[in-house]
Amino acid sequence: MSLNAWMMLVTLSIVWGGSFFFNAVLLAELSPFGVVFGRVLIGFLALYAVIRMQGLPLGLRRHWRAFLIMGFLNNFIPFTLIATGQTFIDSGLASIFNATTPLFGAILAFFLVRAENVTAGKLVGVILGVAGVAVLFDIGSGNPAGQGTVIGGAMVMTASLSYAVAGLFWRRFPTIAPPVAACGMQLASSLMCLPLAAYHDGVRFTELSAGGVGALLGIGILCSAFGFILYFRVLQVAGAVNVLLVTLLIPVSASLLGVVFLGETVTAAEIAGMAIIGLGLLVVDGRLPALLRRRLTGSGN
Repeated sequence: MSLNAWMMLVTLSIVWGGSFFFNAVLLAELSPFGVVFGRVLIGFLALYAVIRMQGLPLGLRRHWRAFLIMGFLNNFIPFTLIATGQTFIDSGLASIFNATTPLFGAILAFFLVRAENVTAGKLVGVILGVAGVAVLFDIGSGNPAGQGTVIGGAMVMTASLSYAVAGLFWRRFPTIAPPVAACGMQLASSLMCLPLAAYHDGVRFTELSAGGVGALLGIGILCSAFGFILYFRVLQVAGAVNVLLVTLLIPVSASLLGVVFLGETVTAAEIAGMAIIGLGLLVVDGRLPALLRRRLTGSGN
C-alpha cells in the first residue's frame, strides 16, 4: 500500500478504536440503549448532511428494506451487544473479541453462500482464531475466566457474528452508494433504538456531563459518520484484502486509550490472545501464506 493508504488505515483504526473508549465513558451516564441511540442518531444527521452536499438522494422508498435489515444487523444488534458487553469487560478486551469478525465472515461465506473454497490456509487461520479466543477465556489454564469475562466476551463475539452476516447480506445491494447506505442504516437503527432509549434513559440525555456530551459527539460524528466515509475510501484505494488490517490495528488503539485515559490494564493473556487471533486473520486473508510462498520461491532461485 502507499504511504497515504497506510495513514488512512491507521487513522481509521484510531477512529474505530475510539468507539470502545467513548462507549466506556458514556456507559457511566447512559444505558447501552441510550449510548447506541445517541451514536446512530448523530451519525445519521452527520451523514445526511454529507449526502445532501454531494447531491445524493437517500432513496427511502426504494431502499427501505435494505436499510432496515442492515440497520438491524450492522448497527442495532452489534452496537447494543458491544455496549452491553462493555459493562462486563473493559474496552481493550472488548476490541480484541471484536477482532473475530473476519473469522466469522470466512466461515459464513463458505457454509451459507459457498462463496469461498475451504483451503488448508483458511482452515488453519480459523483454528488459530479459535485458539486465540480460548486464550482470552483462559481455557485449559486451570484458572478459567470469570463470569463477567465470559458474558462480555460472548456478547461482543455475537456482535462480530452479526457484522459478518451483515457483510454477506450487503452483497445483494451493490448499487447503493456507500454514504447513502451508511446514512440509511443509521436512520433505521435510530428508529429501532428510540423506544428503548426513551424508556431506559429519558431525561438523562439532558443531564449529560460535558465529558458525556463530548463522547456522544465523538462516537456519532467521528466513529459512525467519519469512520464509515474513511472506511469506504480506504477500501477504494487499498482494496478489500488490505482494509482487513484495520481489524488488527483497532485493539491497539482501543487498548492504549483505555490504559491512558480509563486506567485499564492489559494482561498477558490479552496480548497473547490478540497475537494468535491476528496471526489467524493474516492466514485467513492469504497475506501470510503469500509472503511465505514468495520467500520460499525467492530462496529457491
